Amino acid sequence: MLTKFETKSNRVKGLSFHPARPWILASLHNGIIQLWDYRIRTLLDKFDEHEGPVRGICFHSTQPLFVSGGDDYKIKVWNYKSRRCLFTLLGHLDYIRTVEFHKESPWILSSSDDQTIRIWNWQSRTCISVLTGHNHYVMCASFHPKEDLVVSASLDQTVRVWDISGLRKKTTSIRPSQENDPLRLQNDLFGNTDAIVKYVLEGHDRGVNWAAFHPSFPLIVSGADDRQVKLWRMGDSKTWEVDTFRGHFNNVSCALFHPRQELIISDSEDKTIRIWDMAKRTGIQTFRREHDRFWILTCHPELNLFAAGHDNGMIVFKLERERPAYASLNNEGVYFLKDKYVRHTDLSSSRDGPILPLRRGGVRVQSMSFNPPDRALLVNSDTDGGTYELYIVPKDSSKAQDSVDCKQGKGVVAVFTGRDRFAVLEKYGGVIVRNLKNEEVRKCNPPFQPEWMFAGPTGMVLLRGEEKIALYDLQQRVVMAELTTPFIKYAVWSNSSTNPMLALFGRDTLILCSRRLEQLCMIHETIRIKSGAWDENGVFLYTTLNHIKYCLPNGDNGIIRTLDQPVYITAVRGSKVYCLDRECKNRAISLDPTEYLFKLALVQKRYSDVLRMVREKPLIGTSIVAYLERKGFPEVALHFVKDERTRFSLALECGNIEIALEAAQVLDDKDCWHRLGVEALRQGNHQVVEMAYQRTKNFERLSFLYLITGNTDKLKKMLRIAEMRQDPMGRFHNALYLGDVEERVKLLNEVGMNSLAYMAAATHGLEKETEILGQRLAGTKVEGEEGEDAVDAGALPQPRSDAQLLQPPTPIMKLHESNWPLLTVSRGVMFEDASGGIAGRVTADDLEEGEAGAGWGDDDAGEEGEAKPKKADGGWGDDDDVDINVGDDEPSSGAGGWDEDELEGLDSVDIAPVKSGKDSFWTPPTPGVSVKQMWTRSSNLAADHIAAGSFESAMGLLNQQVGAVNFAPLKPFFMSYLMASSVSLPTIPGVPSIITPLNRNSADLANPKMRATALPMLPMTLNPLVERLKAAYRCTTEGKFGDAMTNFLYIMHALLFIVAENRQEVGEAKELLGLCREYVTGLRMELYRKELATGAAPVASPTAPAPPKAGTEAVRQAELAAYFTHCNLQPPHLILSLRSAMNSAHKVKNYQNAASFAKRLLELNPSADYVTQARKVLKFAEQNPTNENKLLYDERNPFVVCNISFVPIYRGSPMVRCSYCASPYLPEHEHKVCPTCQIAEIGKEAPGLLLTNEKEKERR
Repeated sequence: MLTKFETKSNRVKGLSFHPARPWILASLHNGIIQLWDYRIRTLLDKFDEHEGPVRGICFHSTQPLFVSGGDDYKIKVWNYKSRRCLFTLLGHLDYIRTVEFHKESPWILSSSDDQTIRIWNWQSRTCISVLTGHNHYVMCASFHPKEDLVVSASLDQTVRVWDISGLRKKTTSIRPSQENDPLRLQNDLFGNTDAIVKYVLEGHDRGVNWAAFHPSFPLIVSGADDRQVKLWRMGDSKTWEVDTFRGHFNNVSCALFHPRQELIISDSEDKTIRIWDMAKRTGIQTFRREHDRFWILTCHPELNLFAAGHDNGMIVFKLERERPAYASLNNEGVYFLKDKYVRHTDLSSSRDGPILPLRRGGVRVQSMSFNPPDRALLVNSDTDGGTYELYIVPKDSSKAQDSVDCKQGKGVVAVFTGRDRFAVLEKYGGVIVRNLKNEEVRKCNPPFQPEWMFAGPTGMVLLRGEEKIALYDLQQRVVMAELTTPFIKYAVWSNSSTNPMLALFGRDTLILCSRRLEQLCMIHETIRIKSGAWDENGVFLYTTLNHIKYCLPNGDNGIIRTLDQPVYITAVRGSKVYCLDRECKNRAISLDPTEYLFKLALVQKRYSDVLRMVREKPLIGTSIVAYLERKGFPEVALHFVKDERTRFSLALECGNIEIALEAAQVLDDKDCWHRLGVEALRQGNHQVVEMAYQRTKNFERLSFLYLITGNTDKLKKMLRIAEMRQDPMGRFHNALYLGDVEERVKLLNEVGMNSLAYMAAATHGLEKETEILGQRLAGTKVEGEEGEDAVDAGALPQPRSDAQLLQPPTPIMKLHESNWPLLTVSRGVMFEDASGGIAGRVTADDLEEGEAGAGWGDDDAGEEGEAKPKKADGGWGDDDDVDINVGDDEPSSGAGGWDEDELEGLDSVDIAPVKSGKDSFWTPPTPGVSVKQMWTRSSNLAADHIAAGSFESAMGLLNQQVGAVNFAPLKPFFMSYLMASSVSLPTIPGVPSIITPLNRNSADLANPKMRATALPMLPMTLNPLVERLKAAYRCTTEGKFGDAMTNFLYIMHALLFIVAENRQEVGEAKELLGLCREYVTGLRMELYRKELATGAAPVASPTAPAPPKAGTEAVRQAELAAYFTHCNLQPPHLILSLRSAMNSAHKVKNYQNAASFAKRLLELNPSADYVTQARKVLKFAEQNPTNENKLLYDERNPFVVCNISFVPIYRGSPMVRCSYCASPYLPEHEHKVCPTCQIAEIGKEAPGLLLTNEKEKERR
């Protein structure tokens, strides 16, 4: 017996399972009715309106009702939703023993100690029939599950079967009663025939306590005080005793049939529950309690569950395990036991069939284990204290084997530990390693007494001890790792070969840990955990009684879907979960893994996958929002929120002022406006701050905002508003902010502060106001005013000679018309890191696939192979003025900086030592090292040397690091870095300004020991280059290749002077260099192709490609267009290049090449017009599968393009690269200046771009 749930309470006299919900009602001897949820083991409710013991209880099969009967002679009908008694049925004259609802009719059946059985209509709340005939207490009565019969048991030693078909006919008949109605005449002559006794079963020697019908056969079981359980069979005209089951030692309280097997279950006051086999007519199992007598027994109408009430509570139990025994094959198949056969299911083909029989028929099998290399199968059973059987599975599993060789042994459990090895846990704690011949190889004695054993890595096993799991090495005979755990029933290893993980779970606890038993997380469930399996992403999926759930390695978990019945997971493949149900049927359940894959991507910081799922797969629900907010990603949570207040809070949290402003306008709440104002002020968006202060009527802060933004016009309005509001303090503050002394004097006079008014006027030189106020204070009559108390003229306060005027500063720049430089609010690490650095910082808007520039469309091919040339409107066609061979400017004439070379040969020169004292000459102090000298000493970056004015050393560093030889394009950067590294502070007239150097590590220089490590302030960071990249992308889309080339070259040159703060910025800078290289290469080829199309002679240059032979210009154009498609471009630009290449190939009648480009174009999901054109080209190529011209182009052979000759260099061919941008070239171009970056030498050995200060690293 498997106990699932147990309660402690007063004596339980009645029990009833709910047919659908996991609930059970228990009626107690103290008059209380308890409602329990046996899955989560929780008391849901109590009902206590009965007076005295409640012996009968029953749920209705469809309505939210239950009925109870007690020793107070009352039958009560309850509604468990409203938690109250609906009505009470009165009529019985003694204790009520049992009550029961009819499954179809609105009837209640009750039995009582008043020797009667009553049938009630609970809808009309009346008694419709009284069954009399017993001459002692009626202990129980129940309806037949299908027929119109009632069985009752009484202490008069009889069991009676009643026919109630007349009652059904009477209650369902709708014809009116007539005077000569035969049924009415029969009732008048012979009495009530609604319910008549059909059979009387006599055979018990003592009073009968219980009787019950079989659910499908004409059988009755009864239990009595004579300690016997009897089986009866009903015939058409009589009933007879089939057999008697003896074994109880006291009164039998209850007996019933198993609903699905040929078993009888009985309980007794002898403190036992006994299971009887109806076929063998013998007892097969006995479950005993030490101190509790059993009184009631019931079974679940749908599930394999039973409940028994005893003196101190109740138990819910099963007779046997319903979990199927199975062994998974690494998500490829599953072996499982069914109908005494081991069956195999292939998950790919869903083929299922028996492969071999079990010797013992699979009785009480607990677990199975399969070893794929040896095709060996272990079957563990708890028979005879624990046994195992070893089978070799035949390779041909299409046919079932009649008999197979089986090796047996005794042991608690056996598991495979490797090829040709398995371990057996002995009853007394030893572990024996055996081979497949069942021969003992090694015996180990663990340092503790293990209770169970699970499979582990090769050569190891997991041993379960008391509150711990240990990883035990069978070869070394040592415990490798231990983990303290609650009771564990199952262990599941992941299939990962690089980072295997282990899931341990018991009744309600799940633990994920590493290979070395390092705990990753622990989950507690309220419902039993049934099974689990790992998916290919490292997520553990597990099932409870009614859910499929997931658990990530960091402990995040949730529900994937609800189950209608318990299942046991055997494998997880993609979005399908393969499982077995309790009838051993294979099921494939589809599920949506988006939620847990989304969370896993967040945990693993795969932000590009997160953004892709946000855009492609809608994730809806407050749980996702709460999860994202809890994990620190409010900017992502904004994508899922519709509630304005929640959107407002999330927008503030991630600093998105625009969305917060939209939400605040919708909510129009004072608190929201206040919070918005605080955040906008933090970011420097004073325009939103102004709106927030206006909405909240925060006039004081609004006035101060106008002061600091220099908005004097609105300050004057605020002054008038304060005057209208009769706010003297507001008026004074605004007058003070405006510097309006007259207004301040007027206000002080109005509020009666004449002395302050006089002092203000006198201090600020307002003679007229000073005179009037002085007269008033001296008591002189002022025209139009009444006299005041006289003040001695000599006592008037006089302004101090050192008084200073209280005037606001005049705003130098009035910024009220535009915002301050806004605080850069991080979009979140996700948006910054997505797509791997720079690519993720360029949004979809920057690469929006809109109208391409005119140059993209001048190659359109007409239908059926006829080209339709279009006149270029500019862009690609008007780029003749762009000279890509930049580099002919005059070289920089900037100074080489201060000469800091040390003089050689001075060590041998002797000089007299300098004497100290009064007689010695005065020696001036040794001059210190200038800051710019510190800059050059503290850094090996060219940018720092340029800032110090040391151009020669900077050029030397660039030559060493990236092979730079042409510095003409870098002249603007040299000059800007030099000028930005210092600031000019003006002094008094006639004195030169002070040039003060700016340090970027000022915080470190506060330490005297670090002052020699000063580094200059640099004018450029990576962020402006990203914005320049976006502009270059837009120019490329619009066909403005000249502007695009300028932007890309600017980025390539500026990267030489960027200083990275961390590894992420280093990676982003190198990625940015690679993007620019690809685009410059492609654009140079495209511009050259345009020159050939227009017939213009290319500029003669050592780095220009050789002109094509006469008559081959069109073929050469097709080759260049094909090469362009192999540059690493963004998808919108790749679409345009593929379309251009498709049209060019089609023009020269290379239809197969055109079809190849068309297929690649369709894979990128372009616009409808491009799709139509590509499909036409494909269809035309199917009809004409030829290439008329041979192109120097093989798309199947990987290649790079020489950036001078514009010819492919196939894999394995010799080539050289630019020492800076790594552009490829043929060996013949070695030592030339790279035309891509225009600064570095081709083929020069150089370490590459240096972005971090190595000297600073060494110091740290």
